[in-house]
Amino acid sequence: MRRLVCGVAVVVASGCAGCGGNSNNSATATPAAPTPTAAASTESFSGTVTVAGNDFHPFTVATTGATLSVTLTAAGPPTTIFMGLGLGAYDAPTCTLLNNAYLTTQAGAVAQLSGTAGAGAYCVVVYDVGNQTGPITYAVTVSHY
Repeated sequence: MRRLVCGVAVVVASGCAGCGGNSNNSATATPAAPTPTAAASTESFSGTVTVAGNDFHPFTVATTGATLSVTLTAAGPPTTIFMGLGLGAYDAPTCTLLNNAYLTTQAGAVAQLSGTAGAGAYCVVVYDVGNQTGPITYAVTVSHY
């Protein structure tokens, strides 16, 4: 079985609020995340999670500070099952879950995980949260730069 271990946090970009009503012009702005020059890559993965098991797929992020999103698009049967979904750091052959980058969710059309990430090797993980009675097939998409 593939090993899952909690790791380091995914960096989430913070916005900069505008200044107003102040005659002091010495406001400091937070640097904006870089604007990617290429279109986002969308990777689709699918597989099966056994009872008490997990399944993961590695991928590579090329642009530091760009948006990354993960969507569990299908899981079942039953289609209403809640599954674990996470983002991890990939160091072959291990996928180590990042802190605050995992949750329990049902499949849907809207990204369940999103934020920014540095360039590097990552993995998406789908896992049993303790409610499976048989194998679950799933599909997941990852959008990144």
